[in-house]
Amino acid sequence: MTNKYSRQTLFGPIGEEGQKKFADAHVVIIGGGALGSSSAEMLARSGIGKITIVDRDYVDESNLQRQQLYTESDVQEKLPKAVAAEKRLRQINSDIQVTGIVADITAENIFSFIAGSSVIIDGTDNFETRLIVNDAAVKEGIPFVFGACVASYGLSYTIIPGQTPCLNCLIGHLPADGMTCDTVGVISPIVQQVAVWQVTEVFKLLAGQHTGSVLRTADIWKGEHSEVRVDALKHSACPTCAERSYPFLSYENQTKAAVLCGRNTVQIRSNTKKKMELKLIYERLGKAGVKVKGNPYLVSFEADGCQLVLFQDGRALVHGVKDIARARTIYSKWIG
Repeated sequence: MTNKYSRQTLFGPIGEEGQKKFADAHVVIIGGGALGSSSAEMLARSGIGKITIVDRDYVDESNLQRQQLYTESDVQEKLPKAVAAEKRLRQINSDIQVTGIVADITAENIFSFIAGSSVIIDGTDNFETRLIVNDAAVKEGIPFVFGACVASYGLSYTIIPGQTPCLNCLIGHLPADGMTCDTVGVISPIVQQVAVWQVTEVFKLLAGQHTGSVLRTADIWKGEHSEVRVDALKHSACPTCAERSYPFLSYENQTKAAVLCGRNTVQIRSNTKKKMELKLIYERLGKAGVKVKGNPYLVSFEADGCQLVLFQDGRALVHGVKDIARARTIYSKWIG
């Protein structure tokens, strides 16, 4: 055991045996934003052997206030968060394996990302994706550490398939008042609080000391905190963990366009499974007189009063609009 983790191994509940389990573990982080990047850094520094980060977005200037892995140079280069996170985490700890994947989570691809993983961490910004991950985690028997925050409020809960209520069981009991970081903002301390809960849960799971079924919430501005056991909320007729019909793994149930949290932006998903030829699109737009920028991961340009960013998998972020119909029209006009 290297000296790098000496202070951690001195902590009795982990010790050298726990550290070996950390080194053998594979943690998948879905979403590389505020929660995902904070959790990723703590996990990398703790010596988790393999970390995979899956994220669909790129680094924006507004992210820097709370997403600690990223820098102004990442913004200037328009680096995808998964790429920037991988780069930074490799600099933090060269002993571990880090993989950043630029992709949007769907029912069709989720299993390829979580296969063989020890734990999944929620770093997403929407319940559609969380419920897809929840269904897949329960189906594969992989613990899933849920987390969310907005304004100064945050919550976390760990799903252990076959033992605890799943996220689908709890969904009717979680806050759903329409608040987003776009409407009420978010402060970085609550991000850190939720990330601390999530990473601690990962440590306990890997060390074999998890207690389960506790929903934690806090409003750090108001000084409020609660811990509630939710064993009784496990539904005997839950489609996910009881009936095992996994409703959120149905492609037909997924939204093909959505307004992104905290952004005046609509994401459009292409129905095609083929990768976009970004170089050809770059050349075509240039010939049309459009001012276009690009790198190996995306193409960015302005049109119809909006900024469009196109990724290899056919997704586009249409910035400057919240109307999905208008975003679809702009996408069809310029991307096809």
